[in-house]
Amino acid sequence: MKKKIYAILLLLFIVFIVGYYYLYYPSVNIHQTSFWTGAVVVCIILGIIFAINSIRYKFDRNQKIKNFNYLPFISKMFVGLAVVLFLVALVGNIIGSPMLRAKKYASLLKAENKDFASDIEETGQITDLALMDTESARIFGNRKIGSLSEVVSQYEVESSYTQISIQKFPFKVSALKYASFFKWWNNRDKGIPGYVKVNPVNSDAEYVELEHGMKYVPSAYLNYNLMRHVQLRYPTKIITGHYFEVDDEGRPYYICPTVTARIGLFGAMDVNGIIICNPVDGACQYYKIPDIPSWVDNVYSGNLLCDKYNWAGTLSGGFINSIFGQKDCKRTTDDFGYKIIGDDVWIYTGVTSVNGDQSNIGFVMMNQRTSEAKYYTVSGAEEHSAMAAAEGEVQEKGYAASFPSLINVSGVPTYIMVLKDNGGIVKMYAMVNVEQYNIVATATTQNEVFASYKKLLKTKGGNIKADIETETSEAVITVSDIQFINTEDGTVVYIKDNSHNIFKQRFEENELLIKISAGDTIKVIYEASEDGINYLSSYEFVADAAEDGL
Repeated sequence: MKKKIYAILLLLFIVFIVGYYYLYYPSVNIHQTSFWTGAVVVCIILGIIFAINSIRYKFDRNQKIKNFNYLPFISKMFVGLAVVLFLVALVGNIIGSPMLRAKKYASLLKAENKDFASDIEETGQITDLALMDTESARIFGNRKIGSLSEVVSQYEVESSYTQISIQKFPFKVSALKYASFFKWWNNRDKGIPGYVKVNPVNSDAEYVELEHGMKYVPSAYLNYNLMRHVQLRYPTKIITGHYFEVDDEGRPYYICPTVTARIGLFGAMDVNGIIICNPVDGACQYYKIPDIPSWVDNVYSGNLLCDKYNWAGTLSGGFINSIFGQKDCKRTTDDFGYKIIGDDVWIYTGVTSVNGDQSNIGFVMMNQRTSEAKYYTVSGAEEHSAMAAAEGEVQEKGYAASFPSLINVSGVPTYIMVLKDNGGIVKMYAMVNVEQYNIVATATTQNEVFASYKKLLKTKGGNIKADIETETSEAVITVSDIQFINTEDGTVVYIKDNSHNIFKQRFEENELLIKISAGDTIKVIYEASEDGINYLSSYEFVADAAEDGL
């Protein structure tokens, strides 16, 4: 009878463990705190199971329990093992704490000091920055899918968008997901039919239909659930999440970073590799850091990179200094942007003192694939102060600024951002000088905001050292038409010549434009534009002049 009870209880316990493991698929790894918690709980339960008959024997005879000598040896062994496991985990946690290993934490990331003006290439037009934030990407992605009736009835767009580089241009991508369990059940054989690709530079959204559907995705169930599928393939890996990416040919993959503790048992969790899963057929491959394919962009998350920089910035002088003296302690601001350099995605964020003042002492850029870090000593406005300055320029419109990107304009560190309406639609561009954030330019196009900002640098730049070089051209034209168009950004004057060339300028910049009439011959100085609508810098009347053309 005694053996039968043990067998039943053990069988029920094993069924519970197997069911729990399948439902929650925890990693079996000593650097995972849940592993030690689970091991302690299992030992305690086993100790109780093997003690049940002895405890029942005592109660059946109304005997008082004065000590635990009556328990069987195997029960004592499991309880003792639980105590030992708890103590090992506790000591391992203490050994890996920043209080004891501050210098080790600080050494996990080394940021190389760089000169901003020489290291960051000058920008004349935005092609490598993700100006659009994820919130706006969701709006454009949902609208695109909303126009596809055969897709929207069964699927939705995942709320998370991944910033990637495709052939050195920035894109945000997100896979579709099943709208419910029953829609997964009805479509599980053909899988997810496609994904959404959003260009964060020009706000263009595209739905990409796949030749073969993706079956192993986060929104699937049972064995087709992505995280369950990958974790059961690699039960000893600590998988921190997943990123949806596509390679340069548009093939979809899920990138699952794996981490391990660098200090003690649980301290300084850092990436040690990735698992790439093909969601079409479920094939998985593990790569160590040096072997990761070059098209993969998301190995180190932006939050992890900021944590690593903060460890270096606050703990390099020791743990006590980070709490009390805080000499030379610095940390990143509370958000970050993205920039494409080569074929890699870099995050950038401001660096401020731990005292929390509203200014930056520098900027740090960190590579999401390699964790390479570069630090630039540039003092000036903190990102949110720059956002407020840009919003203040158009406060009557009520636009909200996106988190800014950092660019080099004629050697001058400059924030650039988009201004959005209440519906998340990009309405304007804004540029704010980092060193003097009262220098703010806004416009409806990139060409205009660059031209306006450079003019402000010339007139209001003061002691800012900048080599403002604006490529201008000049021509003598005969005006065939002139129109004054009212826009949300004010009145814009459009001039067309006999050769159908177009020049434009904001009326508030030059009210003398009112003197121009059709048939006048004028000499124009302008900045050429790729879209054929050139930005007019200045003009003067020409008496009896022949038209030179462009």
